[in-house]
Amino acid sequence: MIQRITGRMIFMAFLVSFVACNAPPVPLDDIVVEKTFTPEKCDRAVQQGDFVRYHYNGMFPDGKKFDSSYDRGTTYNVFVGRGQLIAGMDKALVGMCVNERSLVKIPPELAYGKNGYGDIIPPDSILHFDVLMLDIWNPEDKVQIQTYYKPEKCGRAVEVSDYVRYHYNGTLLDGTLFDSSHTRMRTYDTYVGIGWLIAGMDQGLLGMCVGEKRIITMPPSLGYGEHGDGSDIPAQASLVFDVVLLDLHNPKDEITVEVQSLPDSCPRKSKEGDFMRYHYNGTLLDGTFFDSSYSRNRTYDTYIGKGYVIAGMDQGLLGVCVGERRRITIPPHLAYGEEGTGTKIPGSAVLVFEVLIIDFHNPSDTVQITKEKPEQCGYTTKRGDFVKYHYNASLLDGTYIDSSHRYGKTYDVVLGAGQVIPGMEQGLMEMCVGEKRKLVVPPHLGYGERGVDGEVPGSAVLVFDIELFGVEEGLPEGYMFVWNEDVSPDLFKEMDRNKDLEVDPTEFSDYIQQQVNEGRGRLAPGFDPHRIIDSMYHNQDRNKDGKITEEEFKLKAEEAVAHDEL
Repeated sequence: MIQRITGRMIFMAFLVSFVACNAPPVPLDDIVVEKTFTPEKCDRAVQQGDFVRYHYNGMFPDGKKFDSSYDRGTTYNVFVGRGQLIAGMDKALVGMCVNERSLVKIPPELAYGKNGYGDIIPPDSILHFDVLMLDIWNPEDKVQIQTYYKPEKCGRAVEVSDYVRYHYNGTLLDGTLFDSSHTRMRTYDTYVGIGWLIAGMDQGLLGMCVGEKRIITMPPSLGYGEHGDGSDIPAQASLVFDVVLLDLHNPKDEITVEVQSLPDSCPRKSKEGDFMRYHYNGTLLDGTFFDSSYSRNRTYDTYIGKGYVIAGMDQGLLGVCVGERRRITIPPHLAYGEEGTGTKIPGSAVLVFEVLIIDFHNPSDTVQITKEKPEQCGYTTKRGDFVKYHYNASLLDGTYIDSSHRYGKTYDVVLGAGQVIPGMEQGLMEMCVGEKRKLVVPPHLGYGERGVDGEVPGSAVLVFDIELFGVEEGLPEGYMFVWNEDVSPDLFKEMDRNKDLEVDPTEFSDYIQQQVNEGRGRLAPGFDPHRIIDSMYHNQDRNKDGKITEEEFKLKAEEAVAHDEL
């Protein structure tokens, strides 16, 4: 722009060859402002005392150019109404909006008058200026904040010394983009209020909620000042930042726990050293999803309080009940720190876990038994007994596993024979017919870390509701056959039906079956009788020739009594 001439000051910016007008211009009494473009929105108009940045082309009425800020590659920056401009321009700029374009016609008496300006502007010249307003600010300006979205719930707002993660688009006041975190696909992460940011941003971020969106406008005194940033931000430029806050924490923060629901009863709460199975959804503080156990259709299984999970989760899982739902918010120094995970979790990110506790146990746990005995309880079960019972099986959270009722018959086993999981075997001991019990079986007494594919998850605590319907007393421990009365002294002869002085497998089997049928002997209940008898025969057959002689019989009888031998 052409400044008022003071003394002998000559401005090199206007050293353009003068070309005289061929036709006399129409006389002007005052400035004429013709608006060639008016923005839809005008948040601010130039007032006296404002500082402006604008581009212009200076021309004579015939269109001959005598000066241009565009040619110099920089805006013209000046205060309005302080006599730093020719009077006509000082007057014409008042009321202009950012991005407004006007053709300003200035008579000589409000320009360079009868003296002109050196060889550039002849005396009594009417001047035309094509002006594009780019920036307006005032030395009294402060940071301006316009919140255009605020979440319904704002549990916490930014304070001095908080660490924040946010996205932004940075523009000049005319909308020219100079920087964007979105284009880098990475948030801007910084402390607030301690001088790590330009002063206007330090002020503009205070009081923001996670998820809030703001437009923060600041004058150059709170931005990059008189010199700009040396590249994309010009000197004396107002700055506009469109900001969305994604994350917020303070280095002094601990985890926060919000209990969302509790089960009706909680007989036990988790403690350090417990092994836990839980489901979770993991998000960043702004709700961005990063992981879920549900998507894998499998619980997350781990020890708690032992450093197997991030520190914040170790803390957040203590004191929970089975069936409890809670939200655990973890600051980065108790999660994945400044580095993040390198993929889905950015550095310095606050994490939010929505957790559902499925079950937990301790390696020192034993079977928990709740008993409901009948009024009369005579014989109680022991090892070796053949028992018949019904059961309903579920996980600790109530998830159905199996039931004997669906098969329409009792489940029958020999206690102590390893036919059921150890926890069930313990739970069936010393039980009366008609008694009901609830068994809570830890995984090391159930199906262990592997579980049962498709039925019982690994490391699952099991719950059995059982009722004993029948019991057949077993033989003494280790015995598969016993006599109910004295053994015949002519045992070999009685077996040797064909009197060939040898007992073959058929003679042996028929004889034992007869003793059992007539009540003189008993086979161990719950096992295949043919397999027991076959085993007994092979034990008597010393030389393994498929027959028993009287000599083998006597030799066997002279040895220490064996459990399944005659």
